[in-house]
Amino acid sequence: MLTRAPKGTRDILPAEIGRWQHVERLFAETCRRFGYAEIRVPTFEHTELFQRGVGDTTDIVQKEMYTFPDKAGRSLSLRPEGTAGVVRSYIENGMASLPAPVKLFYMLTAFRYENVQKGRYREFHQFGVEAFGAAGPEVDAEIIGLLAAFFRSLGLRQTSLRINSIGCPDCRTAYHGILRDYLEPRLEGLCRDCRNRFDRNPLRILDCKEERCRLATAGAPALLDHLDPPCRDHFDRLRDALSSLDIAYTIDKGIVRGLDYYTRTVFEFVSDHVGTQGTICGGGRYDGLVEACGGAPTPGMGFGLGVERLLMHLDAQGVPLPVNPGPDLYLAPAGDGARPAAARLAQGLRERGVSVETDLCGRSLKAQMKYAGKIGARRTVVLGDDELASGRVRIRDMATGAEEEAGLDELAGSDVLAALLVAP
Repeated sequence: MLTRAPKGTRDILPAEIGRWQHVERLFAETCRRFGYAEIRVPTFEHTELFQRGVGDTTDIVQKEMYTFPDKAGRSLSLRPEGTAGVVRSYIENGMASLPAPVKLFYMLTAFRYENVQKGRYREFHQFGVEAFGAAGPEVDAEIIGLLAAFFRSLGLRQTSLRINSIGCPDCRTAYHGILRDYLEPRLEGLCRDCRNRFDRNPLRILDCKEERCRLATAGAPALLDHLDPPCRDHFDRLRDALSSLDIAYTIDKGIVRGLDYYTRTVFEFVSDHVGTQGTICGGGRYDGLVEACGGAPTPGMGFGLGVERLLMHLDAQGVPLPVNPGPDLYLAPAGDGARPAAARLAQGLRERGVSVETDLCGRSLKAQMKYAGKIGARRTVVLGDDELASGRVRIRDMATGAEEEAGLDELAGSDVLAALLVAP
């Protein structure tokens, strides 16, 4: 057990970390261009926050949260998603006094006790965006546009946007009666969880993944067809805003999302790639969530994106991602007498921005050259008694075999340093 990671967790090894850093860097840069600032929130929160924010009728709260008492007997839970914690921070830190909209993004780990499958883990990574204080559909369109721009920057092409509206609480109250009338004759055919949801929150039945429940709800009346005039107007204006941004979409009346806090706009980006068809990410509007968590009534909009699933889709589409690069330079001391000089030179170059490695294992010169090739060093320098005596070294390009001569003093100087930093 000591040498095996817990089920549903995994190590991200140095060989693949370059892929992760690439998507993290592009996401942060995309958010910056759209005016979103990064926020970091705690890994665990008071359990009640998720019960109120995520919804106590959801599978996440009922089945999937990692909940535990602390030493004072308080119930705490590892975060199963990012939005609730960001909402709590928005309230606690008085962000309502900031100019609206308050636009935030995050990159975090989250935890859910669920079945492990490809692209889905019990500890997983999530990108997200939240915007507070803007009630109109323009912010909905902007956030969807941010995602579209991020996907384009990654080279992820085979995706499509699906949108829907689940209205406001008034819409849903009226719709629940219509939905119950439809479901009541089919109640015995539903799974036990959905039979329990029938009275508490029948809308959740439409999001069930059980095949028998999907079949039973296939012909259910759509909430989109029962919106009140303000919600209908909001949805129509969202469609106009997306069209003006040249963002293609389809209306999918079946999207209700899996969390109780959503209102009005809900959306998903799905993969059109054969073999990996499915949801890449999703989000929507949550105009009642801040108030439900103890703040003043505040409109909100956001999304969550699972990084593991994103990388899976990028791999399936053959999108090239960078790997962890090798060092700019490998300094090979030839003999014990050259090791202190190599260490000093390596330290000086590192402090000036050059990625340098040198021998730490007492290898022979031949073994060092093989090692430099294995780690992907771009250039090598042999430093021995002759080089120390003459003050001259030869810098070898490992890709082409070309060599250039430089003085030891020059090697640490700006001209040679600049050459080392230029990609071949």
